[in-house]
Amino acid sequence: MNVLTRFAPSPTGHLHIGNLRPALINWLFAHSAGGDMVLRYDDTDRARSREEYAQAIAEDLAWIGILPRTSVRQQDRLALYDAAVERLREAGLLYPCYETPDELERRRRRNLAAGRPPIYGREALKLTAEDRAALEAEGRRAHWRFLLPNFGETPFEMRRTEARWDDLIRGEQVIDLASLSDPVLVREDGTYVYTITSVVDDGKMGITHVIRGEDHVANTAVQIAIFEALGFSLPAFGHHNLLTTTDGEGLSKRSGALSLRTLREEGYEPMAVASLAVLTGMAGAIEALSDLEKLAKRLDLSAISASSAKFDPAELDRLNADLVHALPHEAVSERLRSAGVPDKVAEPFWLAVRGNCVKVGDAALWWVAVEKGPQSVPAFDEEARKVLHAAKALLPPEPWDERTWKSWTGAVKDASGAKGRSLFMPLRLALTGLDHGPELAALLPLIGRDRTLARL
Repeated sequence: MNVLTRFAPSPTGHLHIGNLRPALINWLFAHSAGGDMVLRYDDTDRARSREEYAQAIAEDLAWIGILPRTSVRQQDRLALYDAAVERLREAGLLYPCYETPDELERRRRRNLAAGRPPIYGREALKLTAEDRAALEAEGRRAHWRFLLPNFGETPFEMRRTEARWDDLIRGEQVIDLASLSDPVLVREDGTYVYTITSVVDDGKMGITHVIRGEDHVANTAVQIAIFEALGFSLPAFGHHNLLTTTDGEGLSKRSGALSLRTLREEGYEPMAVASLAVLTGMAGAIEALSDLEKLAKRLDLSAISASSAKFDPAELDRLNADLVHALPHEAVSERLRSAGVPDKVAEPFWLAVRGNCVKVGDAALWWVAVEKGPQSVPAFDEEARKVLHAAKALLPPEPWDERTWKSWTGAVKDASGAKGRSLFMPLRLALTGLDHGPELAALLPLIGRDRTLARL
């Protein structure tokens, strides 16, 4: 079997790290099996879908390294949905309904109060042609429901009817279709609901595996019935847990803090974001993997937890730092150049400071320390001034290398009697203005003798 998966976002906002989870799981699963993934824009909601969001989705996925085989838009496939809906109508599996949302809600509450399941009772099937004409004369427009195959002699004699599938993640799933309402497939304005467009696209495109969030489990039972009604082969289904905050709150496109666009602008590495999106809620350590190939080897659908995947955004800093600390100069040379670091010293500078950077952009702060030194004059006590006086007097001539720091501070120690923190802290503050940072043995040759002398 040639594995073909799909990622079907709605272009109604920027992707966030929660959206990235299914995109990556589908991409990694397909490529591990030698297959591919389709990017399919679920853009039938004309009022909320935006072209700029569609473009942003493709850009954000490319930033992560996801390059789908092809991309399609549901707006370009309306004729396929028209034909499928007409086929269901002709088969008597779609029927018009006229209730308003308020009427449906009141009916649902009455069912709950009476101890009955809060599902649609198929009242619209009892309408005569005259009844429908009268409702339409009032200005009501029909929405269309799919008649689930969950009844005996008549649609009003509902009986247990099981939809079963072996979920790739959750194992055997059984849902009683009699516990569900007939789904609306066509809205009052004639637009199609995801439930039908998704089935038609999956069937027509030959999608072999549908892997999505666990919030679609009940929807899968309904869609299996629609697949069968339209004569499509069933794909394999898998439902993964959803990313939530540590407080258990779901993620939303309306909250931009964890959007891929924002994370990219803030300087996070794509593989830190990808590693967190996939490995949270999966057995094993959450570690920063350097490329998608390594992440694909860690992906194990059977190891995805059944409970929600709670993640701490602070983990992103840890993962990002792990990646940054291992980045070679070649991987960051352009970014260092943009930060003003001269090419001739960029490599030794990066090797000196990367261990103190959470993001590559942090290197710019250390370059300021190298090039300009303290931004204000540190306050030194008498003991510290004694150290600095000795350091200035004993400053060796250039050329300097990483051995210069040890020999110089050894001489200062002998002359001043200071040692440990009392020796090194005044020098660090005088040279960089900071009480922490990279090893001065590596920074000293970059600072150079003239700047060192001026700062002492």
